[in-house]
Amino acid sequence: MQAKGTLIPIGGNEDKGIEENEIYHLEFIEEGILSRVVKESGGVEALIIIIPTASSIPDEVGENYLEAFGKLGCKNLHVMNIRDRDQSETPGNIELMKKAACVMFSGGNQSNITRKIGGTTLHKIMMERYEKEPFVIAGTSAGAMCMSEEMISGGSSQESFIKGAVKMKEGMAFIPELIIDSHFIRRGRFGRMAEAVARYPKLIGVGLAEDTGVIIKNNTFEVIGSGMVILFNARKAKHNNHHLLEEGTPMSLTNLKTHILANGDRFHIKKKKVDVSPVTLPVIEG
Repeated sequence: MQAKGTLIPIGGNEDKGIEENEIYHLEFIEEGILSRVVKESGGVEALIIIIPTASSIPDEVGENYLEAFGKLGCKNLHVMNIRDRDQSETPGNIELMKKAACVMFSGGNQSNITRKIGGTTLHKIMMERYEKEPFVIAGTSAGAMCMSEEMISGGSSQESFIKGAVKMKEGMAFIPELIIDSHFIRRGRFGRMAEAVARYPKLIGVGLAEDTGVIIKNNTFEVIGSGMVILFNARKAKHNNHHLLEEGTPMSLTNLKTHILANGDRFHIKKKKVDVSPVTLPVIEG
């Protein structure tokens, strides 16, 4: 069944400060991307729920999003600050989710989202509404990565192309056909995505650069923002020894197909077809 809703995973865009503490790296989304989220949700009157569950500083992150959406003229905003799993079952939060036009997940740790929301009534409502209604689910960084069924939960970029460098967990499963990673270019995450698709070769890897996202609807996605999206396709890999290796062993993977897409380019998820903008040149992968 084709979902009637829209997913908007975004690669993240953090401050350029030198501090490592999260409070100095609050994520800000450029107005172009955020305004597209508002447009897809139905405009400035739409009820948008902000969920900062992934963050270790949810109050600050929630306030940032209220300010950012407010600058775009949004008048119907609510921060759903879920800090424990029981809050995903409260009648108030459930009723609010039934009324919302859009839910926006912040960055942080994607495992916090799956642990506190995954499999709850709140999650089921989001899934049902996404499948049956023009409901928008957006998320940046961790909020984007949690959207896949096979979710990247961690992994060292320095140990790239080594079996076990990428850690996987069960995600929110809004888009089972993809594996999503964020901050992809800045943090050098090519290796861990290569291992992820070697481990799950039937899935397409989507690496999102910062200030870059994709609008997923009708089994197609469109690239938005200022950066790039890197696609990984191991479906026709001629050599993939991942399943034979022991943990910590260098991988061997040949005929891994990649595409680099930018603003306006499209990818047809079911057909595995790329349409490059502005001159449309279809590429069939098989």
